[in-house]
Amino acid sequence: MTPHELFALQQLLVSLGLGLVLGLERERSERSIAGIRTFPFISLFGTVCAQVAVVTSPWVIVCGLLAVIAIVTFANFTKLKNGNNDAGTTTEFAAVLLYVVGALVVVGSMEVSLVVGGIMAIMLHLKRPMHSMVAAMGEQDMRAIMQFVLICMIILPILPNKGYGPYDVWNPFEIWLMAVLIVGISLSGYVIYKFLGARAGTLLGGVIGGLVSSTATTVSFARRCATDADLAPHGILVIMIAASISLGRVLIEIFVVAPDILPRLAAPLGIMLGWCMLITAFLYLKSRKVTAVMPEQKNPAELKSALFFSALYALVLLGVAAAKDHFGNVGLYVISIFSGLTDMDAITLSTAHLADSGAINARLAWHSILIAFMANFVFKFATVVVLGSAALIWRTAIVFTLAILGGGALLWLWSW
Repeated sequence: MTPHELFALQQLLVSLGLGLVLGLERERSERSIAGIRTFPFISLFGTVCAQVAVVTSPWVIVCGLLAVIAIVTFANFTKLKNGNNDAGTTTEFAAVLLYVVGALVVVGSMEVSLVVGGIMAIMLHLKRPMHSMVAAMGEQDMRAIMQFVLICMIILPILPNKGYGPYDVWNPFEIWLMAVLIVGISLSGYVIYKFLGARAGTLLGGVIGGLVSSTATTVSFARRCATDADLAPHGILVIMIAASISLGRVLIEIFVVAPDILPRLAAPLGIMLGWCMLITAFLYLKSRKVTAVMPEQKNPAELKSALFFSALYALVLLGVAAAKDHFGNVGLYVISIFSGLTDMDAITLSTAHLADSGAINARLAWHSILIAFMANFVFKFATVVVLGSAALIWRTAIVFTLAILGGGALLWLWSW
């Protein structure tokens, strides 16, 4: 068998696999016009048509697509004629798209075909959870999501992509892009919350809180523990989980905006994350018998949230550049402390951007981020002191002190 024939056989096997996966899902969840046998035929038909089109004419693919549409239309018409009043078209569209994916295996990218096929299978399988999530969203949630569409797809593309202001650090496009990134990460946590709601356990509740806002999570549980002191072990656990996840969120942000320097920053920050997770594991063992309902989360995809972060990020950019210019490393550390007291994202993105451009070295960047993270612990502890119960305050003091001592040791001992 020649290499060309082997590659053609590989294309057919990939197409067959995609068809079987989608056919299996449809057979189990919806017995309609296509199932475990029909879907593999559709994907193979697309692949064979594309293979023939390579040596003959591209119109073979078009004719095959028209044939699939005609067959699907006829099968759906027959189904309705026989008294099946199900007007859903998901399976029909999936069948047509699968033909295109089968052709894409040949005329496009096999990897892209696998990704598209996998996404199709997951979306078909998540029918009920997705419907439940939409049903759980109110009018305010939909309005906020549409606002996210506004800031992401309408405002962002029209902003100028050039530097303005002192030190040329204010690039409107880049500043707004960072706002879209932060709101998008927070929104993903909120979507998970809407899907799970009060069913989320302690661990997952802390994870969602860290994705949406670790500071808001701290405020919520401090207030709850103030009215019920018995919740203190549970409260400090969720607060620490959210804080740990916020550091994981920092690593995601660095990966997005400065992937080239991620290895240099990920090692020390990853050690700090591991230390926080170790503390969290101990708290979990001490409080796993305590349960509580997860507090209500606010939708982060608001236009005012994007505007507030953009303004804060612009100020931090200017502060970092000016401090570095006039006061050197010490000035940058001071900015990190003040920025970290209220928000970790702005200082993370600004220092990662500077390190990626070569304005500062990687060591100074992770030092600044870690100092901001430690300062954020101080702010959260102050929040607990003001809003929480005595039982939560002394637990938070011990746990946060351990975390800050670990960060201090890392700053002292880590040499690069």
